Amino acid sequence: MAKLNVNGKVRDVQVEADTPLLWVIREQLGLTGTKYGCGVAQCGACSVHINGAVERSCAVSVGSLKATDKIVTIEGLSPAASHPVQKAWAALDVPQCGYCQSGQIMAAVALLKKQPKPTDEDIDEAMSNICRCGTYQRIRAAVHMAAGRQA
Repeated sequence: MAKLNVNGKVRDVQVEADTPLLWVIREQLGLTGTKYGCGVAQCGACSVHINGAVERSCAVSVGSLKATDKIVTIEGLSPAASHPVQKAWAALDVPQCGYCQSGQIMAAVALLKKQPKPTDEDIDEAMSNICRCGTYQRIRAAVHMAAGRQA
């Protein structure tokens, strides 16, 4: 049994220590906004925040986490989708298929927390998530919009 603090609620989960956090989030907790993409921490569809840092949850084992670690999923970012990044995503109609977008949003939020006014180069470097639809220009524009700048 492990205790995890997910979206501000401490949850008891019955899993093996080597179980990826992604599977606990989706299968045990029923939070399906975090997506399975590649399973090897390359695509970023499974991105969540752990203690404020963006992490690929498919590569984080439950056993590596402490009960005091704060895990935030896309569902915990803002219950009413009112986070500035979510608003920018909607305003600029960023998603095409939408599959990767929760991970993209979580990466953008982490970037803006670290660097409130990023340059295009900062965004390109930090946003390493894969978008198979190629919405990178809209993603970059939405990050700028969320940062308070019109792109």
